[in-house]
Amino acid sequence: MPAELRFCRNCGFRLTGSTGGYTGSEYTAPVADSAGLTKRKRRISGMSWIFIGLLVFFVGAAAFTALIAPLRKSANIVTRTSVVKSYIGIDDFNNTDKGVMFEAVTTPGGPADQAGLVGGDVILSFDGQPTQNEDQISELMEKTPIGKTVDVEYMRDGQKKTTKLTTISQDENRRLTREFERRPEGRAHFGYEDGDAERVEVPGTNMYGVRLGTILRSRPADLAGVKEGDIVTAFDGIPIRTSEEFLMRVRRALPYSTVKLSIVRKGENETDPVEKLEIPVKMGKQ
Repeated sequence: MPAELRFCRNCGFRLTGSTGGYTGSEYTAPVADSAGLTKRKRRISGMSWIFIGLLVFFVGAAAFTALIAPLRKSANIVTRTSVVKSYIGIDDFNNTDKGVMFEAVTTPGGPADQAGLVGGDVILSFDGQPTQNEDQISELMEKTPIGKTVDVEYMRDGQKKTTKLTTISQDENRRLTREFERRPEGRAHFGYEDGDAERVEVPGTNMYGVRLGTILRSRPADLAGVKEGDIVTAFDGIPIRTSEEFLMRVRRALPYSTVKLSIVRKGENETDPVEKLEIPVKMGKQ
């Protein structure tokens, strides 16, 4: 068959010359290498793309970690610094229209205890700064250096008073609390339902006291002659203005010691006169 009439059996295009090329302008025959193998354009497989993607991810993650680590360390330092604050041996404060009041001195032997503060006192200023709400006094605790002696102005029974106290660290506050809880003498027992007492105004005065509820039979208070409804105004000379403070003072008393209880007792009728009594109570032990 003449050369110009030869056709490719595979694709049907006419062959020309001795080169083996196709006459179609849109297609050129593959070029074979010296071994007779057709060369193909190499492409990156799907698995290779996955490997490259993972490599880029891990390199990026490592770079991000190296960048963010110093910032995170700096943030942690700032956070730790911000929580370092002074303590005075009082846990919680409540807002009033004149200042902030606390319910009890919670750390025996702590700054507030040594300064003569008791539950029910309203703090008017701390270290010369007014304390109008609990947020302000909390901020002052954070700003006041540990070990600083500060002036405290407070109100009790409608009268302004001043005292000084020296702040302590959280560790020292915990040590004092732990020392009290582990004292070998143990805790005293008074003989009333712990939660059955309330803060009330003392009739005929501008002060508060704690009215007792249930008095347990044949217990120290009952044996001493304390009655339900009696209003406690002092416990062994310490002013009592809140039920939480009274409970703390009962627990702080030494077992089997005798304490003097100052009470106000109302008569059975509204017209009966109010009695003020001093009752010695020999404490028991829990």
